[in-house]
Amino acid sequence: MVRSERIILNNKSRKAKGRILQNLVRDKIQKLFPSLIKDDIRTSVISEAGADIKLISLMARKLMPYDVETKNREEYKTIYKHYAHAKGHGNLEPLLVIKMNREDPLAVIDLDHFFELLSRAN
Repeated sequence: MVRSERIILNNKSRKAKGRILQNLVRDKIQKLFPSLIKDDIRTSVISEAGADIKLISLMARKLMPYDVETKNREEYKTIYKHYAHAKGHGNLEPLLVIKMNREDPLAVIDLDHFFELLSRAN
């Protein structure tokens, strides 16, 4: 296999990995809100501007008031290490708060827990 073929395969596998995560999030939204039909929500195509999860209808944006960007990257290993540390403190739901210089703090929670909170809010 020549180098250019390897690069093409690597790009295809990276894109597929990203699509898997997008589809997972889309499916969780549709499961949480069964009133949404297929045309209310979709995933973005490669290189499409905007959020990775496209909330097409007004009802979808009302039920899920978030612009969802998905990233499936190995470089987040340290964040997962810190999240595992938060999980080890006891029986409460773990919350990791991270901050970078000159940036706002971010809260990191489990995806299923996020959808549980969202279902309670609606």
